[in-house]
Amino acid sequence: QVALVESGGGLVQAGGSLRLSCAASVRTFSRYAVGWFRQAPGKEREFVTVITRSGGETFYADSVKGRFTISRDNAKNTVYLQMNSLKPEDTAVYYCAADASGFGRSKQRWYAYWGQGTQVTVSS
Repeated sequence: QVALVESGGGLVQAGGSLRLSCAASVRTFSRYAVGWFRQAPGKEREFVTVITRSGGETFYADSVKGRFTISRDNAKNTVYLQMNSLKPEDTAVYYCAADASGFGRSKQRWYAYWGQGTQVTVSS
């Protein structure tokens, strides 16, 4: 069982930055790929980015490419999401999730473990 806890959300003005963290409880965290997903009010949850278990590969949704950066520190069992040049349309609850395959997959059905989410609000 993997418990994930997100932190770092908040209110920021458009053009600003935030860094989200996803901390895992399991010692084998380095075996898991970790993705970030988000859900805006009235919309379905969508893929944002994923990092493979080694950190060697990352993939991004087109909407965040060039603005968001995912990274991980396996020694600290933590994955980070650096979000720059934030836009009002980035407003959402952000979730991290773990995929035991270790691969960089974007479909939610592959992720067995999810955090509770952290709210990000970008004001215009």
